[in-house]
Amino acid sequence: MSWSEFKSQYLIRFWKPLPAVIAAGILSTYYFGLTGTFWAVTGEFTRWGGHVMQWFGAHPEEWGYFKIIGLEGTPLTRIDGVMIIGMFGGCIMAALWANNVKLRHPQHKIRILQAVLGGIIAGFGARLAMGCNLAAFFTGIPQFSLHAWFFAVATAVGSYFGAKLSLMPLFRIPVKLQKVSQASPITQDKQRAKRRFRLGMVIFFAMIAWSLIILFDSPKLGFAMLGGIGFGILIERAQICFTSAFRDLWITGRTHMAKAIIIGMAVSAIGIFSYVQLGAAPKIMWAGPNAVIGGLLFGFGIVLAGGCETGWMYRAVEGQIHFWWVGLGNVIGSTLLAYYWDDFSAILATDYDKINLLDTFGPVGGLGVTYLMLGLSFVLLLWWEKHFFRKKTQQAHSISTQINKEIA
Repeated sequence: MSWSEFKSQYLIRFWKPLPAVIAAGILSTYYFGLTGTFWAVTGEFTRWGGHVMQWFGAHPEEWGYFKIIGLEGTPLTRIDGVMIIGMFGGCIMAALWANNVKLRHPQHKIRILQAVLGGIIAGFGARLAMGCNLAAFFTGIPQFSLHAWFFAVATAVGSYFGAKLSLMPLFRIPVKLQKVSQASPITQDKQRAKRRFRLGMVIFFAMIAWSLIILFDSPKLGFAMLGGIGFGILIERAQICFTSAFRDLWITGRTHMAKAIIIGMAVSAIGIFSYVQLGAAPKIMWAGPNAVIGGLLFGFGIVLAGGCETGWMYRAVEGQIHFWWVGLGNVIGSTLLAYYWDDFSAILATDYDKINLLDTFGPVGGLGVTYLMLGLSFVLLLWWEKHFFRKKTQQAHSISTQINKEIA
């Protein structure tokens, strides 16, 4: 394969979601083995909010929530921090390779309200559940934490209500039609595309070099940044968005992304299981009402906002200003949760057990239960897809019959 063919097929064209999500599952497994933690983002966003509070003279380091997740150091000295820097770098370089960068303003002010409000709700819910679509779902379930299953089911329910709300007339933007005499030609500035591709390659090599420099001083931080670069490239090139996976279930009946995510978790689970058997400690969180309530809020919020924690990151660097507001809302919401955590943490979270399925059912039993539930989830998606389109077909047939009767 020539360089031009490789460039066109793998660096410019979008990737298929299924292999990309499987690759993300494999990468998250190695990330866990090499760094000792899981692929997660909202915890670090919460720390960013804590640092902002410190700039204004507050002392968030004394809050109970930051005593749990930590507020020491800076984004440059924390595993999650450098990983997210790597993710943004990966997203930027991937978007530049494909010339997929353009400032796009929200079509209406209501979209900004949706972005901020949805982002706040999602951020608050994610941190209440101790994780977002990553730590409490995509990387939480393969960690064999029961709380992640509570969160996943609740997120699906919350996304249903978020989808219903987003379809209300309040959020429908009127489309302005303009008469034209001929179609506008689709053109692309080839020179600009070449310049952007080169800039993307410069950023790629600079980020790799930065990661290697860090690696010699702190292997975990170096691996974290390399992992972040990989995650960023994957989510941008394959447009991996967990919001669409949930929202599409209720609005269009499409399950392609949701099925890809389940397969990705199944691939990741066996890898995590292997590391656990070698002595690595999985990340287990409280299986309490916090996971359920947090999931409901998170599912509702991401659909209202139009993007989850990974979705807003790659769309923001592509120039979609709407998602800058979503990101701001995420940080605000997660910081609000940290502020109020001490008021209800015992009632909703810390008085409940952290349930590890590998401890509850034994190593083999816990792995088997996880695969059983993933398999049932996959079958349920297949059933829902058939049910959704069968219902749509019946509705269309009913409408057609009624029209024919009226004509007759």
